[in-house]
Amino acid sequence: MSLIKSVATVGGFTMISRVLGFLRDILMASVLGAGPVADAFFVAFRIPNMFRRLVAEGAFSAAFIPLFARKLEADGKEAALTFAGHALSILVGFLLIFSALFMIFMPVMMLLLAPGFTPEGLRFDLAVEYTRITFPYLIAMAVVALLGGILNAFYKFAAMAAAPILLNIILIACLLIGINRSESHVGMLLAVGVAIAGLAQVVFLVIACQRAEIGVKLRRPVFNADIKRLFRLMVPGAIGAGVMQINILVGTIIASFLATGSISYLYYADRVYQLPLGVIGIAVGTALLPMLSRQLRKGEETAAMNSMNRAMELSLLLTLPAAAALMVIPEEITSVLFQHGEFTAVASQATASALLAFATGLPAFVLVKILAPGFFAREDTTTPVIVGIFAMIMNVVLSLILIRYLDHVGIALATSLSSWFNVLLLFIILRRRGHYTADARLLRRLVGMIVASVIMSVGLYFARENLAGAFTGDLPVRVGALIALVVGGGVLYAVSGILTGTARLQEIKSMLKRRPEA
Repeated sequence: MSLIKSVATVGGFTMISRVLGFLRDILMASVLGAGPVADAFFVAFRIPNMFRRLVAEGAFSAAFIPLFARKLEADGKEAALTFAGHALSILVGFLLIFSALFMIFMPVMMLLLAPGFTPEGLRFDLAVEYTRITFPYLIAMAVVALLGGILNAFYKFAAMAAAPILLNIILIACLLIGINRSESHVGMLLAVGVAIAGLAQVVFLVIACQRAEIGVKLRRPVFNADIKRLFRLMVPGAIGAGVMQINILVGTIIASFLATGSISYLYYADRVYQLPLGVIGIAVGTALLPMLSRQLRKGEETAAMNSMNRAMELSLLLTLPAAAALMVIPEEITSVLFQHGEFTAVASQATASALLAFATGLPAFVLVKILAPGFFAREDTTTPVIVGIFAMIMNVVLSLILIRYLDHVGIALATSLSSWFNVLLLFIILRRRGHYTADARLLRRLVGMIVASVIMSVGLYFARENLAGAFTGDLPVRVGALIALVVGGGVLYAVSGILTGTARLQEIKSMLKRRPEA
């Protein structure tokens, strides 16, 4: 299975989803702005999403996919699907109880998760109400994570990558319905839309499994050796796989103490840098984990090492210029995307400052997605959790220090710095264990990537200065100017990359021609 084709499949659908997500956020910024309703909804949306990424997509996927791959290689398809059925019934049962308790005690939990919201205040009351509606999304995403993990183990990546498109389509529809209605009414529509989107994604994945002739049935819960092993791996994986989400949650908690709008500024900045992160980092990580798992099950250590190096090379080739561009033109990006309707120029500038700080950590966010599978594929979720604890402590300490000088921007910068710390520790540990060594090709091309990114950044800086007048004009003019910057920067990076040997045309043609079964 070609890594490039797997990444292209996941990345392509993720790109569609993120573009729709941008349209959703542009509408949201225009309709809700950065006021108390927006802050409340973003908390309500982030809390179940955080648990989804920690429990369902994070800890569960990190533990389940390697075990499923081993079962598939050793005992065959039927035994692997039986294991999946037992895992599904236990996971759903646990999350039903967890969600019910969380929804009942939501006011108490909100005091812990958004302590800056004044009890009985508007933001607090709306956040409690909205989160109770959105929380069942967690259960739906647990089912989606399991079904998607099974499909990925069979190298069928399209359905899982396409599922989030449904969420964005449904939320866009809710926003269109809510135009000219009160902000609180729109917030309620969005919360209901999140719950509906979760159910829609479950149905979509069930149909995809049926078409792939992969039948997964709920079975009577059995705590056999495989299930016990799964849960032993899940406990530390809850932090190891989701350290970035925990960092974001910490940022939300701290931001709740800052001025109204701070949570919204961080949310919109997060959405912008999530585009390259999703298209590159998540796509590569999603394709890499099942590939590494099956290579290691077969004893192909050299092949696994090569897979990690090529994943690293591909990720950095696309991530470094994306990070550089976000740092050079953040104001232009946020003004075009969000400065409409209720979203003012002041809010746009505040979002741009947070985006610049997040951009400094974009390569680190992506590298974590590449390095973590090196542990998960070996069924080691303990080491990442230890690293994650240190990274979280660093994030909290830096956030508390930096907000005194940089307000909400300090939270974004602390998240980036702690992610680089996370990458450094993961890399050192993998290297010392002999599980990963950067090869000469990666190091040689990394130098070229850095040079090409610097050349692109200089070009973007001067182009931005020449187009400054255009970004004070009407929206169509600003859109055209931003497109010119993005396209021009991309072309300049591509040419510089070819000249420095970072990317070779013949290799790109070879990758595109490679057959799926290669």
